[in-house]
Amino acid sequence: MLAVYQTLTTIFYPLFIIIIYLRKLSGKEDPIRFREKIFFSPKFKILNKGNLIWFHGASIGEIQSIVPIINHLIEKDANTSILISSVTLSSGKLVEEEFKKHKNVYHYYFPLDIPYLINKFLNEFKPKMIGFIDSEIWPNFIYEIKKRKIPLILINGRITKKTFKRWKYIEILSNNIFSSFDLVLASSKESFKNLINLNCKNVKYFGNIKFISNIKKNNILDKVITQQLDKRKVWCAASTHKNEEVFCLNTHLKIKKIYSNILTIIIPRHIHRINYIFSDCQKMNLKTQIINKDNFIKEDTEIILINSFGVLNQYFRYCKSVFIGKSMNKKLVLVGGQNPLEAARLGCKIYYGPYVYNFEEVYGFLSNNNITEQIFNSNELSVKVIEDLRTPKIMNKKSLDKINFFGDEILHKTVKEMMKFF
Repeated sequence: MLAVYQTLTTIFYPLFIIIIYLRKLSGKEDPIRFREKIFFSPKFKILNKGNLIWFHGASIGEIQSIVPIINHLIEKDANTSILISSVTLSSGKLVEEEFKKHKNVYHYYFPLDIPYLINKFLNEFKPKMIGFIDSEIWPNFIYEIKKRKIPLILINGRITKKTFKRWKYIEILSNNIFSSFDLVLASSKESFKNLINLNCKNVKYFGNIKFISNIKKNNILDKVITQQLDKRKVWCAASTHKNEEVFCLNTHLKIKKIYSNILTIIIPRHIHRINYIFSDCQKMNLKTQIINKDNFIKEDTEIILINSFGVLNQYFRYCKSVFIGKSMNKKLVLVGGQNPLEAARLGCKIYYGPYVYNFEEVYGFLSNNNITEQIFNSNELSVKVIEDLRTPKIMNKKSLDKINFFGDEILHKTVKEMMKFF
């Protein structure tokens, strides 16, 4: 079965190259570094290569989740080199922003799962330990890593019911792949059971690593922007996906009937959609402004669309009410939900729709601590936000301490298990 997969990936290699080039032309790939995915072309030399840990995650969510783990490893040993690979353009920019002051942290776009590229990659970087994050399962890579006897860890492993059934259809291949991990740290109790049933060895569950805090104390809004926001009633919609922005605009119109000076902040999950969202705002005759770094908010603006990375927490610090997206679209029922924990740590009252399958345990924890509340339509959300706007934001220290304690516990247990293989 693995031989068939290896043959097919090699045969389709030229087609994959064409697809990456087309994505580059449409602005979905780095205009220069896209070559890293389809040809081996590193533009850097790693210091302390003999002490290298390689982490791989697909996109922003996975990369953000391991930032505190990487910071912890660097603090423990400044000589440790970290290689981070990812797939999406936004995640690459995130790594550059997060680790621009760290000379021993490097980013590379994850190459296609092609034997030729894999050998080039592993021969060049020679990682001492490897951590794949979430549901990043690449058979050719895993086979070659196992062959070279490099310790391989699945961090925050996530296998949903749907994914589990797919892997069971190819049980001969899946048993071989999942038994190759030296350590598996599950993201949830459901994933813990599914990973064991997929023939994983040494499976442990400490909790979702997204509970680990990654908030920087100096990550605050510009003073001038804060002064502008102080003049308005403000709420935020974060990590929104297609169609959810219109839902939020309808909520805005309802709130506007009570608070004429309402300002709605929308931070989409994928900022390449910003112009489409702007068009929706115009269709609804809403005065809208796209905000990049160092922009100022106009006095008559009703909607601001955030067009930059790494600013979520700045607005979470300011807002009392936050709607977390990827939760209102029924089509995403089996993959719904975005991480609400950073907003929770910053004292926000969090609202979300009915489709949060990927974060059910997280939302359950927060709901038990009265931090989150589920809503089903714009009427419900507008009523909640209007009520919140009547009183100032107050941090619930007791709830915050619970989140931070749990996160710290997960961090130390995760690092302790990982370092057994380093």
